[in-house]
Amino acid sequence: MYKPKKDQDGGEDKAGPKKKVKELKVLDPKSSQNLSIFLGSNRLPYEEMKNAILEVNEKVLTENTVQSLLKLLPEEEQLNVLLELKDEYDDLAESEQFGVVISSVKRLKPRLNAILFRLQFEEQINNVKPDIVAVTAACEELIKSDNFSQLLQIILLIGNYMNAGSRNARAFGFGISYLCKLRDTKSADQKQTLLHFLADVCQEQHPNVMHFPEELIHLEKASRVSAETLQKNLDSMGKQIKNLEKDIDTFPPPQNDKDKFVEKMTISFTTANALGFVIVLGEQFEKLQLMHSNMEKQYEDLGKYFVFDPKKMGPEELFGDLNNFRNMFQQAVIENQKRKEAEEKMRKAKLAKEKAEKEKEERQKRMNPGHTLNINDDGDETGIMDGLLEALQSGAAFKRKRGPRQAGNRRGAGQAVTNILAKELLQEDPKPQATTKKTRLDNESKKAESAEDTSSLEDLLDDAPLRSN
Repeated sequence: MYKPKKDQDGGEDKAGPKKKVKELKVLDPKSSQNLSIFLGSNRLPYEEMKNAILEVNEKVLTENTVQSLLKLLPEEEQLNVLLELKDEYDDLAESEQFGVVISSVKRLKPRLNAILFRLQFEEQINNVKPDIVAVTAACEELIKSDNFSQLLQIILLIGNYMNAGSRNARAFGFGISYLCKLRDTKSADQKQTLLHFLADVCQEQHPNVMHFPEELIHLEKASRVSAETLQKNLDSMGKQIKNLEKDIDTFPPPQNDKDKFVEKMTISFTTANALGFVIVLGEQFEKLQLMHSNMEKQYEDLGKYFVFDPKKMGPEELFGDLNNFRNMFQQAVIENQKRKEAEEKMRKAKLAKEKAEKEKEERQKRMNPGHTLNINDDGDETGIMDGLLEALQSGAAFKRKRGPRQAGNRRGAGQAVTNILAKELLQEDPKPQATTKKTRLDNESKKAESAEDTSSLEDLLDDAPLRSN
């Protein structure tokens, strides 16, 4: 009987001279290389690997290890040839030596497939079950949501109003796929869509409808479920369970004391009552099938409720459209809010501009030449100062208009000239007292007339010498 080297030295023959490459006798170079890489990374003696398979040791046989073995192991015919070369064990390459050791396990690949199914069973359950629950819950939510039903009624009412007079008027319903097309209908100014209008109507007149997204929480998960893939996974699980049951029934007797395959496969370590693993598999799979049947029934009822053919429109398509519509509706509500805030901001800016223009006009009126500023007025002192600064900058404060001469001024000026002539005549009068008195009166008259109209007096004084001559 052969005795593997790795078993003899405990796998610690790394030191020493480099071994001579041995010629392959059964395996092709590529298969041998891949198998050698796996054995080098695993670093488990060949005999221990064989015993782990016989004992169904899940601590050694991880999911990745079993998958690699199933992928890299030689074909059954090659394993049979290698088994016949057990007497030439020392002359074989390492990959073929492993083949000689592992080929002694009866029904090797069925064992590995059964072990892999046992390791992956919980994962398969966890992959299938949430999808079934999501679709079932989404169907129940859609049927029970009164707010979503009211929203569909509002959409139908708006559609009939818009189609009044056409062949589509007075419709009794519409397809679910039409919901996503509401965004394609735009207003005349291209700034809003029919979906924005719908969101405004619901927010202002039917506020309860705005809560329908909160009632359809399983739509997103259900929109990613493919009914075809779900059915394939269930069929695959059912087929694997039947194959395992068949293998256990027809499995040969244990080849030695370490062969625990049948025993391990008929005992479940995940249950306290130690029921057979196959029995546990059957019970869980049966529950999964019942859940799937209930899901299909719920989806058929949903098809009757919304009047569509469940066979032509699968859950992935239906829930995908509904989930997209829900997201678009929520986005339209946000866009409406932003638009209203922008309009309110523009309105306030317009009012502020109109107010500023009105204040400017009032300041200009207060700065008119005929208007005398009075800081004691009831107006704003800041506005007065702004008006003064504006007048200084424009030069209006330095411009003075000469008004028309009034008749009274001309008379006053003429009287002033007469007084001047009288003064000259009185200088010859021998009465000094009368002259002094007359001169004082003339001076007072000149001061008064000068205060009234300076420019007129200056013009008359320029003409006085000519008249005296």
